Amino acid sequence: MGREIHYEVFRRVGAKGGWTMHEVTSTRELAITMAQELMASEKATGVKVVKETYNDDTGDYLTLKIFEEGHNQMKVEPAQEDAPHAIPCFKPDDLYSYHARATMSRLLGDYLARNRITITELIHRADMLERLEATGTVYQHAIQKIAVAQASSTTTPVQQIVKSLNELSTQAFNRVYRDQRKGLFPNPHPEQFAELARTLSGKGDAAYIFNGALAQHLKEAQGWDQKVLMLITIMSSAPTEDLPRKLVLSSVDAILAEILGGSAALHELIGKSENLAGALSKLVALFLGKAPEDAKDGLAALTQNFATDSLPEARTAVANRIVAEFKSNKRLCPESIVDELKALRSIANRIVMGVGKYLSHEDLVAAFTLRSKRLVTQESLGSYIIEAGPDEKIERILFVEDNIIGVENKRQLASYVMPILTSAQFDSHFQNPKLPLLSRLQRLAQLQARVRRSGFVDVTREEISGKMDALAVTMEARGKLFESIAARTTSPVEKAQTLLRLATGGVLTEGVLSARAREMILGYLSQPGFLSGYIAAQTKEAKAGETPNSEKMMAELMETLGKAGITPETGLKSIAA
Repeated sequence: MGREIHYEVFRRVGAKGGWTMHEVTSTRELAITMAQELMASEKATGVKVVKETYNDDTGDYLTLKIFEEGHNQMKVEPAQEDAPHAIPCFKPDDLYSYHARATMSRLLGDYLARNRITITELIHRADMLERLEATGTVYQHAIQKIAVAQASSTTTPVQQIVKSLNELSTQAFNRVYRDQRKGLFPNPHPEQFAELARTLSGKGDAAYIFNGALAQHLKEAQGWDQKVLMLITIMSSAPTEDLPRKLVLSSVDAILAEILGGSAALHELIGKSENLAGALSKLVALFLGKAPEDAKDGLAALTQNFATDSLPEARTAVANRIVAEFKSNKRLCPESIVDELKALRSIANRIVMGVGKYLSHEDLVAAFTLRSKRLVTQESLGSYIIEAGPDEKIERILFVEDNIIGVENKRQLASYVMPILTSAQFDSHFQNPKLPLLSRLQRLAQLQARVRRSGFVDVTREEISGKMDALAVTMEARGKLFESIAARTTSPVEKAQTLLRLATGGVLTEGVLSARAREMILGYLSQPGFLSGYIAAQTKEAKAGETPNSEKMMAELMETLGKAGITPETGLKSIAA
C-alpha cells in the first residue's frame, strides 16, 4: 500500500443540492477545519471530508469518508434532533475503557490478527489507525455493527448513531495523530520503562502515554511469542513503588490478556495441534502454569508467571478461552466419539485443579454440560452404536454415561437404552442356546451392575435394572440352572457353595434371580449337619501343616454370605449344626 494520501472537502448548497468539491489538501486537520468553517459561515448546508489513499499495487484510490456534517444529510424527526446520542461512548477517552476495547477487539478481530497487533496497540499507533481508515469497509462495517446493535434498544435512528460514532472515532484518531507528531509517545529501552512509569505516575494521562510507549516498543516484535517476551521483560523490571509498579503491571497484563484472547496469537504461541482436544490440553497446561518442553521463550516466561499468579487479567483471558472452546460446536476429536469422551474426561480431571478466582466451578460445569449435550444426540450416538451387537450397544451407551455430566443429558441418554432392551435382537442374543448359559447370565449381570452404578435418575435406573433381571430369570428358567443344582446328589454344603460362587462371582443379576439364589442358600444352611459338614469340608481342603480353626472358618463363611447379600444375623440364625 502506497503512502500517497490526500483529503477532499465537499460541500452542498440547498436542501436538494448535489455535492461539489470545494478544496483538496494533504492535511487531515486542515480539511476538517475547512469543512467546519464552511458550515459555521453558512456557506453550505452540508459538508463532508473524504480521504483518498493511492494503492501502488492496483493503481486505484481507496475512498473513505472521515467527516460529515449538514442540516439535511439525513431525515430526522425534529423531536429527535436534540435527543441524546444512543452510543456506548461519549468522548475519545471512553474508547480506551476495558469494555470498549473488548468490543473493538471482537469487531476488528481479523484486522488485528492480520497485522499481529492488539487493540491497545492499534488505538495508540497512528500508522495502524491510518491503515485501518484506508481499509474503508472494515472500519465502516465495525461502526455500523455497533450502531445497529445500539439502535435495537433505543429510538435513535441508526444513521444518527453512525454519525455520532464517526465523529467520536475521528476525534480519537486525530488525538493520536496529533500526539504522535508531538512526540508524546516515547520508545524507551526495556530497562527504561520503570523510570518512565515513575515519571508518569499520578498524572491523568499516565496510562494513555505509557500504553503508547508500549505500542511503539512492540512495533519491533517479529511474532506473538517475541511480543509476549518483550512485555514480560518490561514487567520483570517494574519499579518497586506502588503507583509506578501498578501502572507497569496493569498495562502489561492488559495487553497480554488481549494477545491471549485472540485465536491467531494463541495458535502461534501454543503451536499446531491435531485437533481441538490437543489445543485445549495445551491451553489447560498454560492456565495451570505448566509449560511444554518445546515452549519458546515467550510462552515459557508467560507460563512461569501464571504459575506464580502474577498476571490475573491474562490468566482470566485464558480461562475464558477454555470455557468458550468447551461451549463451541467444534468436536474435540471429530474422528472418534470414544477419543472424544476420553479427552473430555482427561481435560476435566486436569482443569478442576484450576478452579478458583479465575475459573468458577459453575462456569466449568455449564461448559461441560453443554458439550455433553452435543454427544447424546441421535446423530452422534447413532453412529457410535449402530454397528455394535445388542449387548455392546448397551455397554457403549453406559461408557458415554460415565463420561458426561448433566441430569438432563443423562435422562436423554437413558431414553436410548429401553428400546434396545425390549428389542427382539436383544432377547435373541441372550436366549441363544448355542452360547453357555453361565456366560450369558454373567454378561447380563455385568451390564446390570453398571446400570445400577450409573447416574441415570432413580426411576429409570430401576426400570432398566428390573428389565435385565426379568430377562435373567427367564434365561435361568429355560436353562434350569437352579433346578440342576438342586437335583445334584452332592451334600447341602457343596450345593450352597456352588450357589455362593454364582452369587458372589457376578453371574446373577440383582433382584428376583439373586433373591431366589439366597433363598436356596439359606435352605441348604438350615439342613441338619450343615455346619459340621462345612467345617469337615474346609478342614479337608486345608493345606498340609495348617491347624484347622473353626472360628476362622465361620468368619470366612459369614464374609462370603455378606458378599452374596445375606446378613450375618440371618446366616447365623439359619445355619444348622
